[in-house]
Amino acid sequence: MLRHAALRPGPAGRVHYAWIVAGVTFVTLLMASGFRGAPTIMIVPLEREFGWSRATISLALSINLLLFGLVSPFAAALLNRYGVRRTIGCALALVAAGSALTTLVDAPWQLDLLWGVVIGTGTAAVSVPLAAAVASRWFVQRRSLVVGLLTSSYATGQLVFLPLLAWVAGALGWRWVGAVVSLVAVCAVLPLVLLLMRERPSAIGLRAYGAHVDDVAPPLVNPFGQALSGLRLGIRSKDFWLLAASFFICGATTTGLVGTHMVPAAMDHGMTEIAAASLLVVIGVFDIVGATLSGWLTDRFDPRRLLFWYYGLRGLSLLALPAAFGSPHVGLIVFCIFFGLDWVATVPPTVALTVRSFGAQNVGVVFGWIFAAHQFGAALAAWGAGFGRTETGDYRGTFIAAGALCLVAAVIVRWIGGAKRVGLPGEPALDAAS
Repeated sequence: MLRHAALRPGPAGRVHYAWIVAGVTFVTLLMASGFRGAPTIMIVPLEREFGWSRATISLALSINLLLFGLVSPFAAALLNRYGVRRTIGCALALVAAGSALTTLVDAPWQLDLLWGVVIGTGTAAVSVPLAAAVASRWFVQRRSLVVGLLTSSYATGQLVFLPLLAWVAGALGWRWVGAVVSLVAVCAVLPLVLLLMRERPSAIGLRAYGAHVDDVAPPLVNPFGQALSGLRLGIRSKDFWLLAASFFICGATTTGLVGTHMVPAAMDHGMTEIAAASLLVVIGVFDIVGATLSGWLTDRFDPRRLLFWYYGLRGLSLLALPAAFGSPHVGLIVFCIFFGLDWVATVPPTVALTVRSFGAQNVGVVFGWIFAAHQFGAALAAWGAGFGRTETGDYRGTFIAAGALCLVAAVIVRWIGGAKRVGLPGEPALDAAS
């Protein structure tokens, strides 16, 4: 057993192992996000081959997003209880199995089970909670930077890999999309995690990056009870409901609508699968810029004002999207750049307002439930947009409704902060239920 007195701050002149762990986590989150977003490419091919309606196909994506939201608040429980490497390994194995079996589907319920339940559950364990766990265990200095980079990698991953998967679907058939996801998960990402991921600095005789004291493993508690305690704390506060409502709209208009239906909407207007998927790449690239800039602005301005402008401008862009489809070479590119800058810009100010309302010691568990609301909104929009396309033949009404919702969110966020603060200074962190 390693003695804490022997722990070192890091080998002089060498890269601290924390950056290697962060790099492995970055790749894992990037790929896991791409895995979760792969069904977007399969909507039109499934519609053509089986004659299923877009509402029927979108139900599987809605289940995926819904379970992602439900499982995420408890994902940290698995990481703490069973370890980062073991949890990620099992999650990747689950994703690989579900993706491989997708190549055999011939009924909607099978798609709901595999892409909805199996892959939705698997990818939820390799998402935002993993970024928070790695950053908090391995970094004291640069912790916020690492959280931002890891979060942006997950938000961007589902966008930047879609052109490759679109090419696979077009050249080899939609079944190869599931096969490629399965092979990459098993042959590339899983070995990287098993070989290089470590639980915490003390496991290899180091201190966290920038730490002057030894890290101590937290006591074994019931993290599931702790997550439920966070929910009980939140539901007593008006600010929680306002934050959850605005983030619900955020998820509905980004991951649920644009992230899921931008490709098939563009194909409805005559674009090829690869060209349509490239639009999401543009959004993904500018998403990183927007997230970084938003973090800088959040440190300097009132988060409520920032959210007001973010949601308001997002609403106006969605209202203009039907017209942008009439000018695909200019209008759509402008929309993608603008929407990309706004994609996850809402996260830093939402986290800052959560800290302000509930205290830094409670932000993890409370924000976990606010993030769950984000995914519930995404799930509803993923199915609702598909249903609207089936009933009306286009997405115009859905885009306009989404733009109007964003304008509602811009009003909602101005009311945050008026309620009595729940997390009081000096109050201990939430205790897990026994």
